[in-house]
Amino acid sequence: MRLILADDSVLLREGLTRLLADAEHEIVAAVGDGQALLEAVAEHPPDVAVIDVRMPPAHTDEGLRAALDIRERHPGVGVLVLSQYVEKTYAARLLAGDARGLGYLLKDRVTEVADFLDALERIRAGGTAFDPEVVRQLLTRTVHADPLSRLSARETEVLRHLAQGCINTAIAERLHVSLSTVEKHIHSLMDKLELPRDPGYSRRVLAILRYLDD
Repeated sequence: MRLILADDSVLLREGLTRLLADAEHEIVAAVGDGQALLEAVAEHPPDVAVIDVRMPPAHTDEGLRAALDIRERHPGVGVLVLSQYVEKTYAARLLAGDARGLGYLLKDRVTEVADFLDALERIRAGGTAFDPEVVRQLLTRTVHADPLSRLSARETEVLRHLAQGCINTAIAERLHVSLSTVEKHIHSLMDKLELPRDPGYSRRVLAILRYLDD
């Protein structure tokens, strides 16, 4: 298997290079920042790129942004994010696309070499490899950061019509339901969105803003 390693820790890069070479894999490049990673993938397309999240210059999310770029420009290259952190925003964006040939493992939970090598093989074959903690945190983010996901399909449809400026009677006509049914859906979706019951605010406007913001 042809591999590219991207991590700003020289010790980790050298350690992984030896481990993978012992397992008869070919390391075509080992780099320390996101730009060098993108250049290496373009010049020597690997089967899988193993990428750290935080790399120079800012040590924030350069690795994940590079991973997104690779997924877009080189869809045939597998990507394994190997990090100490779960960066939820970019991880969710990675998963929002085609998850084939994709993995996200936490460094301190990869304790068995055989498991790590197996993850690489699965990713090369078009499978996935996700740490359970990564999945848990992403699911938690989805529930708490996306309140619209709590709405039923009909409530979402009603909210969409509200955002288009429709009054309740117009929504009832468009959906072929009674006015009282529309009103019940509106009250329900406002409660699910946890909008304040404050006379100083219009819950209807707040619901529309929440929908548009999403």
